[in-house]
Formats: sequence, structure tokens, C-alpha cells
Amino acid sequence: VLAQVVYYFYAWGQVRKQTGCNKVYFSVPTGNFGDIFAGYIAKKMGLPIADLVVATNQNDILHRTLETGAYTKEGVIPSISPSMDIQVSSNFERALFDAYGRDGAAVAAQMDDLKKGGFQISQGAYQMLKDSFKSGRASEEETSAAIKDYNLTHGELLCPHTAVGVHVAEDHLGAIPMVTLATAHPAKFPDAVKAASGVAAPLPPRMADLYDRPERVTRVPNDMAALQALIKERIKV
Repeated sequence: VLAQVVYYFYAWGQVRKQTGCNKVYFSVPTGNFGDIFAGYIAKKMGLPIADLVVATNQNDILHRTLETGAYTKEGVIPSISPSMDIQVSSNFERALFDAYGRDGAAVAAQMDDLKKGGFQISQGAYQMLKDSFKSGRASEEETSAAIKDYNLTHGELLCPHTAVGVHVAEDHLGAIPMVTLATAHPAKFPDAVKAASGVAAPLPPRMADLYDRPERVTRVPNDMAALQALIKERIKV
């Protein structure tokens, strides 16, 4: 999470250089809440972020929670943005910790309730979260449409996760510049990208010959000591 804070400062600097605007919106595709929590940290550090927008796919527990105040698990439905197919967002617990005035015992009790299905966030904590984050969701059809549209309009191929962020960003556009954080190269999800856009995403230039490179395999016995010995041997300087 600390490493991800850097994205926000860098992106803000680029936006300010290009537009002169001091404030910026961020739309962040997220299932586990880590990337957008990094934005929350950046804002707490003083970065002039106007809004942090949580973008979810059809497994929208974070969006539902921010809309209703009820953190309730439902079944996971497989999607074309699989890194967001999550119902228990571990980093959201960190946001709850701040929302509950850094009361660890209160958060621990709530997380125990989550194991039983869910819980209602207290009014004060919920208001703090509503003041800190906006949210939205993208269906499978909307995600595919964003991939297709951005390729046709901008010549930019998006991975499905980034497309979720872009779709939700468009619902929150205003006078302040909006940055959508990209999460992966489209070639990581070739089937979904090609089905949506009709275009096969090429590998990045530095990996263009990936499938032609020799493979190296080291077989290790199913033994912890043997594995540890191999790692120690390989990391010697």
C-alpha cells in the first residue's frame, strides 16, 4: 500500500503540469481496497485529492457498503475482471479502523460479525466513509463496452479492470480532472479484451518474444528444508 501512494503523487504532478489544476479526482478499480486506500493515505498526507471513487465490478460489496452502510457478504460471481471477484476486502478493515476512531476492539468485533454474514456500520463511522469515498459499479456488459469504446475512440486498449474504473469514472466527471488508475496490461486478459474489442492485445515490446524464450525448471523435493536451502543458494550475492 505504501508503494502505491507514489502513484497518486506522480499522477497529480502530471495533471497539474498539463492542466494547471491543483485538485484532481481519482477513479480506482478495486476489490481488495488496497490501491484506493493508498489514495486515502496520500490525501491524509496533504495531496489535494477532491474525490476518491471506488470502482467495482459485479461483485460490488464495496459499492453496496458505501451506498447502504451494510457490509454484507454475497456469493462471488466469476467475471472478466477476476482480481476484483472478492467479497471480503481485507484492506477495507484499515479504512474501518480510521472510521471507528482507531478503535481496534470495535473493528475486531465488526469483523467477527462479518464471518457470520455481515454487519451495519455505525452512523458516525459510515458518515466518515461517505465523506472520504464515492463509489460505482460496472456490469460485465458495461465493462466490455468500455473496452470497445475506448479502443475505437482513443486507440487505447484497456484491461477489464481498468475498463471498470473508466466506466465508473464517467459517472463522476465534473469540472475537476479525473484520473483512472490502470491496473494491468490488456495482454494479461487476451480473451476478454479480444471478445470486447475484436483486437488481440500485443505483448509489451520487452516481452514480445516471451513464448520463444527457453524455459528453466528446477525440480525440488517436497520438503521445506530442501526448498529453503535452494532459496538461500539462489539469493547469494
